[in-house]
Amino acid sequence: MIYRFQTDGADTGRRLDHFLAERLAGRSRGEVRAHIDLGGVHIDGRRTRKSGLLLTAGQRLEIHQDNGPLEPFRITPADILFQDNYLLVLNKPAGVETQPTLARYRGTLYEALQVWLKRDTRFGRKLEIGMAQRLDRDTSGVIVFSIHPRAHKGLTEQIRDRSAAKHYLALVTGHLQPERGVWQSQLARDRRGNRIRTVDHGGKEAVTCYRTLCHYQAASLIEVRLETGRTHQIRAQAADAGHPLLGDSRYGGPADMAGISLARQCLHSRRLALLHPVSGAAMEWTAPLPEEMLRFHRLFPGRRTR
Repeated sequence: MIYRFQTDGADTGRRLDHFLAERLAGRSRGEVRAHIDLGGVHIDGRRTRKSGLLLTAGQRLEIHQDNGPLEPFRITPADILFQDNYLLVLNKPAGVETQPTLARYRGTLYEALQVWLKRDTRFGRKLEIGMAQRLDRDTSGVIVFSIHPRAHKGLTEQIRDRSAAKHYLALVTGHLQPERGVWQSQLARDRRGNRIRTVDHGGKEAVTCYRTLCHYQAASLIEVRLETGRTHQIRAQAADAGHPLLGDSRYGGPADMAGISLARQCLHSRRLALLHPVSGAAMEWTAPLPEEMLRFHRLFPGRRTR
């Protein structure tokens, strides 16, 4: 959601938080300050996080809100799957943006990593974070970052040349036939920019290998291995195959099934394997299924496939 305002002469010298609290109906001054602190307020196209900023006439204000929590996400030791001087691997929770957006800077993984790493006395140099991998806000699971200049290139190359093995688990509607196979298509962003779709030409090649692990009454648990890493690749190709992810309303997935409410797409980055970009050692990390996907599995014990 976006709110837009423009100041006039009467607003000159007014505090930003006072101005917005008057114009955003139903929002307390504390909530307004929280949105400013998160980074959702922009003046003349530039983000500001100063609640006490004094306004002048003719300024354009934009307030971006993403319906996320006002309390910023913070990394805890339980989130860390691996950390050394070069790499940091997290079990990302659903609902957290990987990188800053117009609505939020604080509480994204990128900002939370800065807070976490500044607590580590081993990092006396200027902090650098390499973001070779992305996960959608509502996708959970394993994600890796390089945190030293010596690791950036090696990690980026493995993600780019597909030598890093990325495996996901997804709950999809229906039963796939065949039970294992390959989705291969060209994907492009649609004109409205909020969905990825299959095109005959002019898109980017996307290759996804899948196999069914378990059948439920009206859904399936599948394992997915990415050969390419396109935006929304699994979500778009599963929907094109007629089996959208549970909870993925953007691509036609149901918001609930058998009485279970699904607040986000049921997609989880289960396993990541690669070579350490500095030592060359083979590394592998797995993240357990999140509670919302486990709950579905417990309530509907399905038939496992071979």
